[in-house]
Amino acid sequence: MTKKLAEATTMGAVTLFVADLDAMTAFYRDIITLQVLGAEGDTVTLGRAGVPIVILQHSPSLKHATRGSAGLYHTAIVFESQAALASALLSVAQRAPQTFTGSADHLVSQAFYLTDPEGNGIELYWDRDRSEWSWTHGQVEMATLYLDPNAFLQEHLGEDPADTAPARVGHVHLSVGDVATARDFYVQRLGFDATLSMGEQALFVSAGGYHHHMAMNVWNSRGAGPRMPALGLGQVDLALPDADSLGALGERLKHFGTQVADDGRTLTFSDPWNNTLKAQLVA
Repeated sequence: MTKKLAEATTMGAVTLFVADLDAMTAFYRDIITLQVLGAEGDTVTLGRAGVPIVILQHSPSLKHATRGSAGLYHTAIVFESQAALASALLSVAQRAPQTFTGSADHLVSQAFYLTDPEGNGIELYWDRDRSEWSWTHGQVEMATLYLDPNAFLQEHLGEDPADTAPARVGHVHLSVGDVATARDFYVQRLGFDATLSMGEQALFVSAGGYHHHMAMNVWNSRGAGPRMPALGLGQVDLALPDADSLGALGERLKHFGTQVADDGRTLTFSDPWNNTLKAQLVA
């Protein structure tokens, strides 16, 4: 039985349950500079260059989760160039500066953080080339260094037409109850590689040597149990490269006793905190 996710595994779209569909659509379209790729009934899909990034599902009957609950920490959108990232950052600065919460140089990437109108965390970032990343004993070197957003804008704005440049979900960061349980599920069962461990605080995991496709931390949620239905995270999509890798994942999850809905094309399952994940083939 294959023990690891395929190296070409990437992240797909993140689904959010939202109370105000119009306001949230406007935010991701006008502030984050995503394009509306589709709108049908109570669901709006936004992305770049035809690639879905955020799917908004109108769920007005749901309430906000209680403080300290597990769920979404942030959805991280990676841009192909610093110019494209700067263009999105300028939009935030001009139209919704109050949503900005910080920035950091993480050595592997440059990142800017904000919060959407319903409290969902967002990271906008650009990756340095993999040749510039440092690894020690299988752990990627990351840090949180000061990054001046104004200097970043001055340096990179206007380098090329950036408003429609490709972008995608680079990683998804979750709030969980404890790191040991997260490691058991995401590494031992799901098949990610652990790329950075911060003791009992956080765990970063990936496929194919990326710095991280997913992360789990307890900074706001230590001890949290399974989630109740609430606004916020609805689903995290994983994109697998071929049918064999999808089938191997299904076998592995079932071997460990994880309940899986398998329709032959997608696998839908939940982690120990009732965060829903869907694995499907790359479109």
